Parts: sequence; structure tokens; C-alpha cells
Amino acid sequence: MDKTTIKAIIDDQRNYFYSGSTLNISTRIAALKKLKSCITHYENRINMALKKDLGKSSVESFMCETGLVISEINYMLKNIRRFSHEKMVHTPLAQFCSKSFIKPSPYGVVLIMSPWNYPFLLTMTPLADAIAAGNTVILKPSAYSSYTTEVICEIINKCFDKKYVSVITGGRSENACLLNEHFDYIFFTGSQSVGKEVMKHASYNLTPVTLELGGKSPCIVEKSANIKIAAKRIVFGKFLNCGQTCVAPDYIYCDSSIKDALINEIKKQIKLQFGTDPLNNSNYGKIINEKHFNRLLMLADTSKIIYGGRYNHSSLKIEPSIMDNVTFNDAVMQEEIFGPILPVLTYNSINDAICKINSLPHPLALYIFSGSRRIAKKVITLCGFGGGCINDTIIHLATNEMGFGGFGESGMGAYHGRDGFNTFSHYKSIVDKKLWPDLPMRYQPYNSFSNRLIHFFLK
Repeated sequence: MDKTTIKAIIDDQRNYFYSGSTLNISTRIAALKKLKSCITHYENRINMALKKDLGKSSVESFMCETGLVISEINYMLKNIRRFSHEKMVHTPLAQFCSKSFIKPSPYGVVLIMSPWNYPFLLTMTPLADAIAAGNTVILKPSAYSSYTTEVICEIINKCFDKKYVSVITGGRSENACLLNEHFDYIFFTGSQSVGKEVMKHASYNLTPVTLELGGKSPCIVEKSANIKIAAKRIVFGKFLNCGQTCVAPDYIYCDSSIKDALINEIKKQIKLQFGTDPLNNSNYGKIINEKHFNRLLMLADTSKIIYGGRYNHSSLKIEPSIMDNVTFNDAVMQEEIFGPILPVLTYNSINDAICKINSLPHPLALYIFSGSRRIAKKVITLCGFGGGCINDTIIHLATNEMGFGGFGESGMGAYHGRDGFNTFSHYKSIVDKKLWPDLPMRYQPYNSFSNRLIHFFLK
């Protein structure tokens, strides 16, 4: 799509927004209901698209994508009227005979740029939040997940006029065109390198942004942890979507005294969950494309792989693999892995582990497995990270009652549930002042009497 067409769509959306058509709460509710109905109707098509793009099973597709989108829409439908209410606040004595309130208002024309690893979830969830808040939206899905993008286009075109919600397809040239335009809000999910470019371009128009990035999310296994439960939940979180999850445990950081026992349990769990031949398991996903497949093979030091390591180039599958004797200087520890390779590193004391994690860029997630509530609380209190779990992985992002987002190098801002509505809303602070009485003390010329009155009211 060329620059002129993109600009015309943005202009049409801005005109539509300023017409006030998206402000009516009933209109927003009707739009969300229509979107939900269409997603339900297209569920099989969505499953097939995700299978082609990422090799996801229908169960995983609903559990991790379609079902979570429907859950978010349901939450907004249940709460949108309450979220949209003006909130009365206390008015100070100096402003008596007036009322003060906070009014949630949509930003306007919103750009949502989504990634390929959860292409349906990470496009439609922020879309639902943005619609609920009253914005018009331009969606830019990833070019890598082309089958899912095709279904998204069909759903959006069936549900919305382009002046309300529109999809821009394409690759880098379309991304560049969009980022050179003026939006009222930009919501980006993707890599840190592209996130920096998004923030740079947004700064030209002082456009507010939410950046949902990634990072190397540590999974700490403390010596008092339940090893069997830890291994089971780590294997689920790490190898879900073939490791292509922004909050997957990137590496294990365990007490040296339990390393061997933990590795043995992880091996058992891989066999239990994926079988002895994961490459031929139809429910085990694939790498998105050859570029990322080759990148992962470069990160996997074969001399340190103690389990797995096999791959199939034609199907773009890499089996769940464990690396031992890894250091923070190894290639696999220099970037987010984003694949089914699990390095295991050790520490000698939990204080050393906390210090090391805090010396690294802030991760999107952190997981701590421990039988000690005191130690678990210490880790989540002292370490800097976006969100996480105690004695589990991944599941913190699957609730509408908590915001999900990054911190520092892993992003800024949050969404899901109330936080999603807040993200796409500007909160106006309003004082509604009566015409009388109109006290003279604030007007010049000032004198000793007005000075005493001002001190009385403001102290």
C-alpha cells in the first residue's frame, strides 16, 4: 500500500473520530459484540491459519490466542459503562461552589503494530481495548504470519468500515510509511530494536506510546523448590509455541546443588509432554521462518547440548533442547532466544542471583520456584522486571484483572482489562465552576486582606 493511500485512510479515520461517532458507549458495545461474533464464526479459519504460520494445534490456538481475545472482549462488554463514567473527586475549599471530576476520553486515531509469534492475540486484544475506549484504529500485523493476517483482514473488513478500523498489510516499507504519519497513540509489540525506531518516530509528533518488548526472562529455581512441579511448569512455559513467546522462561538460573536433579526432571517432562520424537508430534509447533530457524541453530552450541538438539529443516522444527555448562558470556545468553533452546546456569547463593539479574537489562518476566515464601518475596521485591509468577510460568498474562507490560528495556505501559482501557484513554481533569459567588481575592490589585484570605483557604 502506498503512502498516499495510507494517508487517506488516516485522514478519513481522524474525520470520523472528530464527528463524535465513536464516543457513544452503545456504539462501542455494538462494535465489540460484532467483533466477538465474527471471531467465533471464524474460529476454525483462525486455527488453520495459526497451524500454517506456526504449527499450533487447535487446542493451543484457542487456549493462547482466540480464547484470550474473547475473554478480553467479554471483560470490556461487562465493564465498559463503568470504566467510561466520569469520576467525581474532592474539590478544595478555595474552589467552593464548583465540582471537580475526571473524564476518560479516547485519544483519537490509534496505530497498533503487532508481531508474528501470537499474531491473532496480540492484534485483537489491544484492538478490543482501543475500541472500548472510543478510538478509531489502524492495525499493522506482521508480514511473517501471512495466513493469520489474511484472516484478520477478512474479520475486520466484515465488522468495520475502514474509517473506524482498518488493516494495513505489507512489510518494512508500509511500516515506515505509517511511522512517518501523525497518530494520536501508538501501541507496538515486538523486538527492542524495532521498538526504539517506533519511539524515535513517535517523538517527532510527541505521540504517546506503549511498547511491549521482550528480553531474557530468567527462571530462578531455588534449592527448596518442588523439583517435579518446577520442571513440569517450566517445560510447559518454555516450549509453548515452540519457545516463541515473549514471556517464555529464557533460561534457568538454579542453585548449583539441585542442577542435576532439575535437569533430569526436565528431561522426563519433555518426554511426557512432547513424546520421544517431538519433531513428528503434530501438536508441537514450528519456527516461523527460515531466517529465525537458522538464527536459533547458530545460538545452539552443540558441544553444550545435553538433551535434544535435533531439527528438521524442511518442517522448520527444532526439538526441545537443553544446554548445560552455560555462562553469561555464551552466544545463547547475548540475545533473547525466542525458540526451544533452554540454557541452564547456576548460582551459589540467592543474593548472588539477585545481584546478577539486576546487573542485566530488565526482563519482561521473571519466575521464581521456591518452597520459601520469604525467599520468593525477596526475589520479586528486589529484582526489576515487568511481571511474573511464583512457582509457575506464563500464566500471569492470562488474567483481565492485572495489567501486562514491560519495564525498562522490556517496554513501557501496560494493557489487559482496566489497564487496557486506561492505556487508550486520556483522563481530562475538569472543574465545573458556578458563576457565583465570584470572590475578589484572586484578582488584582492585591492587599493585606486578600493575602490573609488566600492563606486561609490554601493552608
